[in-house]
Amino acid sequence: MSAHSGEQFAPTSPTPAVLDPLAALRGPRDPATDVYLTGTVFLDIIFTGLDSAPVRGTESWARGMGSSPGGVANMATALARLGLHTSLAAAFGDDMYGEYCWDALRQGEGIDLSMSRKVPGWHSPVTVSMAYEGERTMVSHGHEAPPPESAFDGAHAPGCPPASRACVASLVPGRREGWLGCAAGRGARIFADVGWDDTGRWDPADLADLEHCEAFLPNAEEAMRYTRTDSPQAAARKLADLVPVAVVTMGARGACAVDARTGESAEVPAIAVEALDPTGAGDVFVAGFVTGTLAGWPLADRLAFAGLTAALSVQEFGGSLSAPGWSEIAAWWQQVRDHHTEAVAGLAAPGGGLPLRERYAFLEGVLPAAYRQWPLARALPTIGFRRSG
Repeated sequence: MSAHSGEQFAPTSPTPAVLDPLAALRGPRDPATDVYLTGTVFLDIIFTGLDSAPVRGTESWARGMGSSPGGVANMATALARLGLHTSLAAAFGDDMYGEYCWDALRQGEGIDLSMSRKVPGWHSPVTVSMAYEGERTMVSHGHEAPPPESAFDGAHAPGCPPASRACVASLVPGRREGWLGCAAGRGARIFADVGWDDTGRWDPADLADLEHCEAFLPNAEEAMRYTRTDSPQAAARKLADLVPVAVVTMGARGACAVDARTGESAEVPAIAVEALDPTGAGDVFVAGFVTGTLAGWPLADRLAFAGLTAALSVQEFGGSLSAPGWSEIAAWWQQVRDHHTEAVAGLAAPGGGLPLRERYAFLEGVLPAAYRQWPLARALPTIGFRRSG
């Protein structure tokens, strides 16, 4: 169904991954979990089709609406849709919202929730997002979940997670996350981004957990503030003194990265698309970069793939459920490959970069020979309908 339609429905069966990007690398002694993450799951309610931002003292009618799991569920869904075995540790309310989010993630996306817990009497956090003109305005409400009965016992978040190839974390300036050191000590590769520093300090010393990280992926504004530099490229070079791989996202300009271990640097322009809703695009970018890293791709290919997944996601409304799967990636590549000219909307290489067919030629060796189209889950217009009978 078109992303412009008023109601978007999810299929009744889970969406299988078209391929396993790590199939050639898996061995009998490898951990069952590819990526572990923890955080807060929100119930996202997205209003779409707004002509402008709501005006104080007036009532605005949206032409479309959807509901889907949000918060850390954005990242978990993006990872799972790229074929990575994903384990999420989070608290879920025992209300209808929590039940819906649990079922959507476990049954709909195949995410392992064995490290998650249901909290009696705690209501689910909720975010209302209003999308208009490629921007968004959000209002959230919720309360912190009661702490688990025990922590760091291997059974509850934020305890030491199960053995995994990688972990994804969102750093909070000035706060240590004990589980990151535990996970890194067990061999997990840590990928981290960071939120806005409300204190205004922008002191790299407040990001002490970077010592556990393999890759750090801030946006350009955050990176330049932390490094006191005047360009994303300079910021990436300086961040590479703190972490093995520094990636700086630049929005519509693409992304740049520096690998401190090899001295390699790369910059890939963004793919020009019509952005309907940017919700979750940063999470999808990280998921794409994690996938390429675990698969052993070159740095520039990882950046390009991450940018492609983010570009595909912003063309749909919603957060977690706008994340692309392999069928959407395959359909995009087939369109690029089959056109005899790059002079097609959305296919031309921006900023004088490589033509898309050349830049993304590595996908030819990744995608299966036969593309199988599966319907991806999309945001439900409402939740709570009772089945008859």
